[in-house]
Amino acid sequence: MKITKILLLACTLIFVNHSHAEVVFLADTGFIVKNKIKVTTSKEETWTLFTSQVDQWWPSDHTWWGEASTLTIDTFAGGCFCEKYENNSAEHMRITFVQPSKLMRMTGGLGPLQGMGMYGALEWQFIDNEYGTEVTMTYKVNGINPSGFKDLAPIVDKVQALQISGLAKLIADKKRAD
Repeated sequence: MKITKILLLACTLIFVNHSHAEVVFLADTGFIVKNKIKVTTSKEETWTLFTSQVDQWWPSDHTWWGEASTLTIDTFAGGCFCEKYENNSAEHMRITFVQPSKLMRMTGGLGPLQGMGMYGALEWQFIDNEYGTEVTMTYKVNGINPSGFKDLAPIVDKVQALQISGLAKLIADKKRAD
């Protein structure tokens, strides 16, 4: 049991070292955060896991009702990154651009940003590299926040790093199982 935990920690550290996160822009009216991972799967396989198994990589504690199994991502413009739980539902973001296995753009405010009246464009870009695929998650948020964005932007960046790292972990787990 102890060896399993040590191996799991080592694997987690390895995949975390392949991620990169940063606040790339900060202004009075918004911010931009960018997170990247490198995975060993093709763009097509990465895309499929991203879109069809969001419940496997998105953290449950970053859903409205604490259940990642209630999440779906549509793969067409006008579709929804949505959550449905019993009689409750939430549109996390609207899908506005899809180029399968290359780029998905979503618009809206994630989590508490929605209630704050924030609006943003979240792009998921999938690029071939020497390892397999580099996935870049860029979130451009704008709005008015009386206390500014200096404290908020790093929090959003950390949450998004957690989300994209979940995708990297799902891929690593699937590769180990194969």
